[in-house]
Amino acid sequence: MADYQQQQQHQQRATDAFKGMLPEKGQGPSASKVIAVVTLLPLGGFLLLLAGLTFAGTLIGLALSTPLFVICSPILVPAAIVIGLAITGFLASGAFGITGISSLSWILKNLRGTKLPEPMEHVKRRAQETAGHLGQKARETGQTVTSKAQEAGKTVEGGRGEEKKT
Repeated sequence: MADYQQQQQHQQRATDAFKGMLPEKGQGPSASKVIAVVTLLPLGGFLLLLAGLTFAGTLIGLALSTPLFVICSPILVPAAIVIGLAITGFLASGAFGITGISSLSWILKNLRGTKLPEPMEHVKRRAQETAGHLGQKARETGQTVTSKAQEAGKTVEGGRGEEKKT
């Protein structure tokens, strides 16, 4: 009897944890969320599959080419080509994996309904302030360059005047 009650409590906790991930509204997911899941879930899965296949193919190719390095060590060009392809394979595998995990993470965040930490108005205001600050700096730099160019022009004219007297 105690085992049955513990099992029911465990199931209730699991159900509560799952409900915590769902939106609090009584409605289902919005159409945009459904479209995002329908398009990005297969894409993320495909990219993860592609990452795994690329990684496995790279490891197999490297394992098969290693004896060639031992036997044909004087042939450096094919060795460099194989090493380059192996590095390319590892980088491609990592890129596919990161892209797949990022898209799945985005889906999860989108389904949970988490928002960006800053509202768009705040971001827009910060961008305008930064643009104004950069404009002011550009004006100051232009004035500094102009004044230095005028000083340099006076120095050159003074130098020429002295040369003419000589």
